[in-house]
Order: sequence, then C-alpha cells, then structure tokens
Amino acid sequence: MTALRDILIARIRDGGPMPLADYMAECLMNPDHGYYATRDPLGAAGDFTTAPEISQLFGELMGLALAQAWLDQGAPAPFTLAECGPGRGTLMADLLRATRGVPGFHAALRLHLVEASPALRAVQRATIGRDDITWHESADALPDAPLFLIANEFFDALPIRQFMRAGAGAGWCERCVGVRDGKLVLEAGAPRPVAALAQRLEDTREGDIVEHCAPGEAVAGAIGARIAAHGGAALIVDYGGWRTLGDTFQAVRRHQRADPLEAPGMADLTAHVDFEALARAAAPARHTRLTPQGVFLERLGVTARAQVLAKGLDGEALENHVAAHRRLTHPQEMGTLFQVLGLYPPNAAPPPGCDA
Repeated sequence: MTALRDILIARIRDGGPMPLADYMAECLMNPDHGYYATRDPLGAAGDFTTAPEISQLFGELMGLALAQAWLDQGAPAPFTLAECGPGRGTLMADLLRATRGVPGFHAALRLHLVEASPALRAVQRATIGRDDITWHESADALPDAPLFLIANEFFDALPIRQFMRAGAGAGWCERCVGVRDGKLVLEAGAPRPVAALAQRLEDTREGDIVEHCAPGEAVAGAIGARIAAHGGAALIVDYGGWRTLGDTFQAVRRHQRADPLEAPGMADLTAHVDFEALARAAAPARHTRLTPQGVFLERLGVTARAQVLAKGLDGEALENHVAAHRRLTHPQEMGTLFQVLGLYPPNAAPPPGCDA
C-alpha cells in the first residue's frame, strides 16, 4: 500500500480510467509522492544502475565524442553543453574531466541540465562541483545556440500511451489504468482512430500493442530544431529499437522486475524507446543509424582506455574494472541491449562512433 496508490484509486473512481501516460507521470513526478521527486534511485542502495555509475569509461568517451563533434564543426563559441536526465551528475562530471585537455572547449561551453527532480538537482550540484549550472524543467527551455547534448537512459522514463490494434478498419483501443476489486488494473477502451499511429496500420495486426511517447517526440523535436538551426550534435543512448512493437511497460524496484501497478511511486517505470519516432521528430536535423552501445564504445577506443586504467589496478579493484568494461560492451550485457542514435546538422558529419 502507498499513499499515491490511494490517491490514484480515488481519482480513477471519480473521473474514470486513467491513460497510462498520466499514471506514469504521477508515479514518477508527483511532487509529494513521485518516484523521482522524492529520492535518489541510483546505485546499490537504489533501484537501478546506469552506465555512468558502472565505470568512468562511459562518460569519458561520450564526452570526447561530443568534443570531437564540436571541433569538426569549427569549435563554435559559446555553445550549450547539455544533458537530459543527468541522474547523479556522474556522466557530466566524467565528461568534463575528460575534455579538460580539448583546447577552448571548457572556455566556450555553457552548462545546462534538463532535470525536473529537486532531489536529483541537489545531488548533481554536489557531484559536478560547479556554480555555473543552469537547470531546466524541459528541453524546450534550452538556449537557441549550438547544442552538444547527451541523453542517457532519459527517453525510456518519459510517459507513454499504449494502444491495442482493433479489427480491420476499427482503429485502436487505448489501454488505461482502471480499478477492479480495489486494485489497479490495465483495461482497454473503445476502438477509435489515432492519427499519430496512422503509419502503424500497415505493419500491425489485430491485438498488437503499439506504444506512443508524445513527450519523447516533443523533446527530440526541440533538440533537433536547435541542432538544425544552430549546429551541434546529440547522442541518445537507451534501450529500445527501430519502430518498436508490443507491451514494454515495466517497473524496476531494488534492482528487480516488479509489477508496475502494485506500488505507485515506489518503483521506476520505463518503456522501450522507439528510436524511429525520435529520429522522425528531430527533423530537419539528420540522424545516424542505430549503433549498439558496445560497438559505439569500441569505435571510440574503450578497450584501449580500459587497458590504460588497468595498469594502476590490482586485486579486487582490477576485477571490478574488467567486469565493468565487460558489462558496458559485451553483447550478453549492455552491449546490444542499449542502442545509440546520433543527431547532427544537415551540413555536418555524424558524431564519432555513429554511421550516417
């Protein structure tokens, strides 16, 4: 039982079944009881661990890739260095440390973080250790300037709507959160046309579930518009695929899968990212092909960097370092589960590590 569960049940009984996107938004960002609004969810004491928390290798190489893209575009100054969903700030701290030797990079950057959680903003300030950070509630507020941006495991936590394909010509039935016998349950509404899914009628059958993330497309649109107009690059890293299909809505609590309807506000809720939808929304910025995270990091020299770091380690520290490298890159670990999509201007080369 949670306080938020009781609030949601009362709301549904009063106003009817709740779209899944509204349920996710309340569970994650309710100001009093939301998951991200009330805690630091990362690390062994939290509910999940992201790539930057596994090894400094990840943030270092992501930063150097962005710095090289900045150089390739003529080192514009000033420029916006941004991260969406910075977590504890670990990735940005590693990025800034790795790029200190890039001539002019730090002098030209203006640091902006897209983070809605007050709790995590405080952690980020302490981790990054700078007093010139500008925080934003959304990517729409980022400056109109050259934009070099990273988003690691950000889009998977944005609220989705789920639609089930009805019979031929009947459209889609939206799956909503309702109440049955005092419990939260998923139920489907009446079929209707959904303009945003018109293109999915050709590759789905009756009973198929398609997820639509309007907030994700809006963020991709804001990022793409700035990159197309002012220059820059974005590296989006997440789990998902190109034109996703099926029910991927899930919860993680204490590093284990959980029922996403059981304890609202107490678990992380996510869904797989439809990279095709993000790429389409980011136009007129160009997009790269999807690249598996392991391949991306290997192209950037992760093994060579890992070998350098390993020279100063022994015993358990060395074992942990080798395990972290494997976890980031191996096909059976995060190497193929996570994908990288790059965004870049029409007149520029794609970011390092990505294919046009």
